[in-house]
Amino acid sequence: MKILGIETSCDDTSVAIYDDQLGIIFHKTWNQTKIHSKFGGVVPELAARCHLSQLNYLIKEIFLELFNYNIKKLKNNIIDAIAYTAGPGLVSSLLVGATVGCSLAFSLGIPYIPVNHIEGHLLSPMINKKFPVFPFIALLISGGNTQLIHAVSLGQYKILGQTVDNAVGNVFDYIAKLLGLGFPGGKQLSLLAQYGIYKKYIFPRPMTKYYNLNFSFSGLQTHTEQVFYKSTKTFQEKANISRAFEEAIIDTLIIKSQYAIKKIKLNSLVVCGGVSANTTLRKKFNSVMKRNNGKIYFSEKKFSTDNAAMIAYVGYLRYKLGLYSTDLSIQVYPNWLINESNLLNIKY
Repeated sequence: MKILGIETSCDDTSVAIYDDQLGIIFHKTWNQTKIHSKFGGVVPELAARCHLSQLNYLIKEIFLELFNYNIKKLKNNIIDAIAYTAGPGLVSSLLVGATVGCSLAFSLGIPYIPVNHIEGHLLSPMINKKFPVFPFIALLISGGNTQLIHAVSLGQYKILGQTVDNAVGNVFDYIAKLLGLGFPGGKQLSLLAQYGIYKKYIFPRPMTKYYNLNFSFSGLQTHTEQVFYKSTKTFQEKANISRAFEEAIIDTLIIKSQYAIKKIKLNSLVVCGGVSANTTLRKKFNSVMKRNNGKIYFSEKKFSTDNAAMIAYVGYLRYKLGLYSTDLSIQVYPNWLINESNLLNIKY
């Protein structure tokens, strides 16, 4: 069984094929960073146009590779279904992937599967050989989301807490831009933080004094701004600020995750989303969970950011349960919540 996945929720155009015997056999992603960086953020109209120009090219490439793939490894080259990101995301970008996915499915006479982008991130560690089993706690950290989720079973998720203002990835990019590291600059900020002096600055850990599972990073963002404007703005000062900021973010995420673990009484944690690729964050989370005899799971770094591999995988899981569509409707849900991912509002 092979599922073609399409991901166009924001500014990454990605396609992949998941095989139930071999796992991810093809995966291609085209990143739009160079296009949006000069604007200091993602421009929705440009993102949609880029998806439109790149998606057909990537699909053509992946089908050519599938056709030429070592036939000994595959029983056939038939795609059984197409999974696409239906939400959440930028509506214009989602429509591109949905239209192409549904049209291709119709032309091939196969079903299509609308997939929740957040659920894709949540289950991305399962693409690996070692993966969590339900139930577990998940910390989703990306440019658009910061959530603590109780994953009860496939399609059954409860939001335990979420950001009340800015997402953690968005704050990383904002501070990176403030420090002159460009957009997106989360990775560059983390690299700069390695040169910072330990405890030169100590930034607040927001909303951690009380047993609360929500997040707020706007105050930390403002505090970092104020420190930067008062600093000498030398390389060392920028490094010191970067380190203090990153440590505050990571400590806050760890503390909140521990609160969730104690509340739900589960000691299995999945950390997913683009920010989970942060090396320092992974080291600290691993250390804390090991110290507390817990289990922690990350997806491979290449599957941490937006990608079609996770969409194809979730599509495969849903296809096995008969959760697919064969009608001609094109379905997108820009504000689709993870606790609605059971698709009860969608007719099959």
